[in-house]
Amino acid sequence: MSQWPVYHDITGPIVMIGFGSIGRGTLPLIERHFKFDKTRLVVIDPADTNRHLLDERGITFIQEAVTPENYVTLLQPLLTKGGGQGFCVNLSVDTSSVAIMELCRKLGALYIDTVAEPWPGFYYDATMDTGARTNYMLRERVLAARAKAPGGTTAVSCCGANPGMVSWFVKQALLNVATDAGISFAQPRSKADWAALAAKAGVKGIHIAERDTQRAKQPKPPNVFVNTWSVEGFISEGLQPAELGWGTHETWMPETARQHREGSGAAIYLLQAGANTRVRSWCPTMGAQYAFLVTHNEAISIADFLTVRDEAGKVTYRPTCHYAYHPSNDAVLSLHEMFGAAGKRQDEWQILGENEIADGIDELGVLLYGHAGNAYWYGSQLSIEETRRLAPYQNATGLQVTSAVLAGMVWALENPQAGIVEADDIDFRRCLEVQRPYLGPVTGAYTDWTPLAGRPGYFPEDIDTSDPWQFRNILVRD
Repeated sequence: MSQWPVYHDITGPIVMIGFGSIGRGTLPLIERHFKFDKTRLVVIDPADTNRHLLDERGITFIQEAVTPENYVTLLQPLLTKGGGQGFCVNLSVDTSSVAIMELCRKLGALYIDTVAEPWPGFYYDATMDTGARTNYMLRERVLAARAKAPGGTTAVSCCGANPGMVSWFVKQALLNVATDAGISFAQPRSKADWAALAAKAGVKGIHIAERDTQRAKQPKPPNVFVNTWSVEGFISEGLQPAELGWGTHETWMPETARQHREGSGAAIYLLQAGANTRVRSWCPTMGAQYAFLVTHNEAISIADFLTVRDEAGKVTYRPTCHYAYHPSNDAVLSLHEMFGAAGKRQDEWQILGENEIADGIDELGVLLYGHAGNAYWYGSQLSIEETRRLAPYQNATGLQVTSAVLAGMVWALENPQAGIVEADDIDFRRCLEVQRPYLGPVTGAYTDWTPLAGRPGYFPEDIDTSDPWQFRNILVRD
C-alpha cells in the first residue's frame, strides 16, 4: 500500500513484554498504524538479542524477566507514567497472562496477548495431573477472571493467528457455507446466533488446518531444532496433552481420552503429547496431509462458542474442533529428532528469519466439514515473498500473528470498556478489515476429500464407514 492507515492515538505508555520473533514483527506495525509518544514505548525481555532494533529507534529497553515476584513493581510504574491510557502488549513466554491482565485492568490499561500463558514450570510439572496441564484449564483461569470482575477495561485474550484470526475465519466460512447451501438465516448477532447457524448448516467439525511450506536456504543441521516461529513456544505446547473440542456427533472416544470435571465441558484431552499425535486433514495447496493434533486455545473456545444448549442447559449441538498442524519440514524433522531422543530437547534452537528462507507459504485456515458441501477450507495463503514486501523482521508465519495483534489492538482502542474478551467475542469483520492487507490471498475452497479417502488399505482398520467425519477416522492410530 502506498499509504498505510493510522487507526488511533495511544495516549499513554506502551509496554511490550517479549521481543522475540513476534515482538520484532509487531513493533513496525505499531509504528505504522498508531500515533504515540515514542519516548513512552518500553520493551521488556530477558535477552538482548535484538536490542539493536530498539536502540536505532531510540526506544527504551529493559533487560529483565517478568516474574511472579517483580511483575507488579516492574509494570505498574511503566503503565501509569505520564498519564493517558496505557497499553500492555504481552508477546512473551513464561509470564502469567491472567496475573498481568488483572494488573492492567486494575490500572485502567488496555491489554492484549496471543496465548493464555502461565508462569514458568507449568508445562513440565510432572507432579501435576495431566488434565491440569491443559489449555482447557488455562482458559478456565481466564474465564474465572472474567466472571470475578465483569466489564471494565478491555483485555483481549489469545489474539494471534491461532488462537485469534482463525476464530474470525470460522465466522466468515460459516456465512459462506450457509449461503452456498441456500440456507435461510438472519445475520448472526450473538453467540447463540452463531451456534444456531453452525447447527443449521450441519457443520460436524472444524480443523484449524495449516500447512507451512517455507523452506530454509540451508539444510537443517543435526541436533538443532529449527522452526518458523518460537521454538520454546512450540515445544511447550507440543508436549502438553493433545486437546480437542468434542462434538455431539461423535460416537467413539479414544482409550487415551479423558473428560474434564469442571468448566464448560467443551473439550477432551488425550494422555499423549500433541506433537506426537497425528490426524488426517486437508489444505488446498498440498491436499490431504498428516498433521499434528497440537493443543491450542481456539480448539476449545470455538467449540464452546458454537455450543447449542436447550432450556435445561443440556448440550444439543457442538462441533468437534482441533488444530491440525503440518509445520515446516525442518520443524517436522526437529520433532522426530527430539522424540527419537526420548524427548530430550535439542540444545541449539533456530527460528528462520525472512532472509534465511528460500521460498514457501504458510497456508493457515479453517476446514469446516460434514455439511452439505462436504468440506470447505477458508484462510490465508501468505508467501515469504509477499511478506518481505509488506513488513520487516518476520516470515509469513510471523506476519499472520502480528497482523492479528494489530487488529486486536485496533478493536480494543475502539472498545475500551469491553472487559475480558476472547477473539470469538469481538467484531470479526472489523478485525479482518484491519488484518487482511497483511494476509496475502484469502480464499475459500470446497473439497470432496474425507478421512476415508484411499481407505481401507492393505491392512484392516477400525474405522466407521457410515460417517466419514467421525474422529475415529481422523485420528491416526496405526
